[in-house]
Amino acid sequence: MGCIWLADIKHEWRGSVLALPAQAGGRLAITHCCCDHPIASDARQRRDTWEAARKKFRDDWARDFGEWPKEPSGTHWPGHHIHDLLHGGDPVGSKNVLPVPPTFHSAINSAYPQCYAGTGGWASAGPEYPYVD
Repeated sequence: MGCIWLADIKHEWRGSVLALPAQAGGRLAITHCCCDHPIASDARQRRDTWEAARKKFRDDWARDFGEWPKEPSGTHWPGHHIHDLLHGGDPVGSKNVLPVPPTFHSAINSAYPQCYAGTGGWASAGPEYPYVD
């Protein structure tokens, strides 16, 4: 039905192995494809599960990736569910929640319904990589 490219995470590492210089890296594309996922009958329960687990989720994230991002005002960024809760996404799956700035979160959330409806250009091919270095 269409796919949304949410993030392109680039990782580079430089160091040494056995006293020899070494480097490595890679890219990770975070996408969500609006397949024919039915609307979840327990969407409210999934939302409540996320609300109850949000602080612990952010603490767990911090142990692996550093502090959960915040706005200059101190407000935490929203956690965006890649496979959305309305269509059966895991409320607290470590590979299903990504911190995103509030303005981007609003834009993504308005794009999801278009993606599931097959409108707004989401069903047409886009560029191979939407971002350039």
